[in-house]
Amino acid sequence: MKTKIITRDGHLALKAELDELWRVERPIITEKVTWAASLGDRSDNADYQCNKQRLREIDRRVRYLRKCLTEQRVIDYTQEQDGKVFFGAWIDIENDDGERKHFRIVGPDEIYGQSHNISIDSPMARALLSKQVDDQAVVKTPNGEQMWYVTKISYLRP
Repeated sequence: MKTKIITRDGHLALKAELDELWRVERPIITEKVTWAASLGDRSDNADYQCNKQRLREIDRRVRYLRKCLTEQRVIDYTQEQDGKVFFGAWIDIENDDGERKHFRIVGPDEIYGQSHNISIDSPMARALLSKQVDDQAVVKTPNGEQMWYVTKISYLRP
């Protein structure tokens, strides 16, 4: 089960995507489908079939976004979070091998297409919650446990 929380930035991005799909892209595709349908035989009409498929994809995504935006709770930064890892934090971590990672803990719907975001539901995020700078976190992975050290915590966009 995924956590139904989202950052303010993520909420605004999903709203913008919904608006773009509904107000801009869908009317264009609907017009193309109408035009292609007017040409006659739809079974051999690639324009019709392709655009009809795109219209179904848009409608599916619009339904999903509307549901997400009503079900998710926006979590904003508060000063009480300073100094500890909580939802929305930008974190720098390092392991004993000197490998470093930089990412933000966000809601599950914010990770797609964003290489610097990890889900609050991930093992890494769960292990880091409530940690402070110089604390160690043991992350359970399929390859065994890994030790990471928190080197920086920020709630401001880098």
